[in-house]
Amino acid sequence: MVKKLLTALVVIVSLGTAGVVCAQDFDKGMSAYDAGDYATALKEWTVLAERGVAEAQHNLGRMYNNGQGVTQDYKKAVKWYRKSVEQGFAMAQSNLGMMYSKGHGVVQDNKEAVKWFHKAAAQGRAKAQSNLGVMYGNGQGVIQDNVYAHMWFNIAASNGNTDAVKYRDSMAKRMTAADISKAQELARACVAKKYKGC
Repeated sequence: MVKKLLTALVVIVSLGTAGVVCAQDFDKGMSAYDAGDYATALKEWTVLAERGVAEAQHNLGRMYNNGQGVTQDYKKAVKWYRKSVEQGFAMAQSNLGMMYSKGHGVVQDNKEAVKWFHKAAAQGRAKAQSNLGVMYGNGQGVIQDNVYAHMWFNIAASNGNTDAVKYRDSMAKRMTAADISKAQELARACVAKKYKGC
């Protein structure tokens, strides 16, 4: 009995220590990235990404997408975004949607882009919410709909996306007062549902 308790305690302490080490390595990578030391960021995040840390996987995707410390490689960016997406990481979902929207590293597919923007938007990701507004406004991957475009821009704006404010106001110039009122009502309902099923 005592031996089992000691074994369990060792396992718990080991797991706790591993989590602290992962957090320290991630932070070391972030500090290096912020300082422009992409080689160190790449080294720290690659180890963590291979261990399945979603945020590190996303950050590697971003580095490959932007060619930071590595040769720009959209296919590798998509690979790392997908690994992060498998764990439900919203920023990776949004960025994967952008890859589909632009056709970077994948066959261009607006419907697939909308799917990933919706997943990230449902988690409160303002950039994805704004991107949905663009997709609805332009009829890309969805039927063109100014009301839904305005709704998503309004939601994104309320979540701090400054570009969405400009897009929403521009969209409003093409809408009737009744359509704007409907879009605002839909936005309130969407927020009340915590962005699920909007």
